[in-house]
Amino acid sequence: MSGLTTHILDLTHGQPAGNVTIDLYYLSNKERYLIKTAITNSDGRLDRPFLLAEEMKMGTYELNFHIGDYFRSKDMPLPDPLFLDQVPVRFGISNLNSHYHVPLLISPYGYQIYRGS
Repeated sequence: MSGLTTHILDLTHGQPAGNVTIDLYYLSNKERYLIKTAITNSDGRLDRPFLLAEEMKMGTYELNFHIGDYFRSKDMPLPDPLFLDQVPVRFGISNLNSHYHVPLLISPYGYQIYRGS
């Protein structure tokens, strides 16, 4: 299976992060081109892959996770401005026959990203 997928886990509350907006960009010649925007479901995942195999092309991409709005909706004390409002993650796709899964683990004060399976 190839394509691009992601999911978000909320480490503060110990649950998937639903209703998070994510923008996907393609980077070329120092420009960012918005490919699409999606919102995570209650399982912290998208209902379909961000990119299907036939939509992928080699190059540099950026996922921009809007986690600030998510944490604001949780009715918890947060500073203004937030320490983390959006998390941009740049990564490269070099093998069009491979599956790229980019999970994000979040809290209001930190995050971890990795290439999953």
